[in-house]
Amino acid sequence: MAGDCIFCQIIKGEKPADFVYKDDAVVAFKDINPHAPIHLLVVPRKHIRSINDLEEEDRGLVAEIIYRARQIAQEQGIGKSGYKLVFNVERGGGQYVFHVHLHLLGGWKNGWKKK
Repeated sequence: MAGDCIFCQIIKGEKPADFVYKDDAVVAFKDINPHAPIHLLVVPRKHIRSINDLEEEDRGLVAEIIYRARQIAQEQGIGKSGYKLVFNVERGGGQYVFHVHLHLLGGWKNGWKKK
């Protein structure tokens, strides 16, 4: 894990986070700047800088991240109403924390509305 990575610090318990899920491969916690009523980050424990830095060996981990996001959406009560899954890739794609993570967003009462 990269020592200066905020997500690595959260995973190691060095920084606080409101966790909703933890296992040996993946954690999920609430985004501190939510853009939806439910806005969670699903993060691998393994430090991978960006989607662009994935290796062949990471294929299963990416599948696990998506699968866990689906499970967490069900647990959060938004599985049937719907949700968004978003990977931001590199600065131009909106990535500001350089540790792969999946945004899980949902919980809008009347559906998602573009601003």
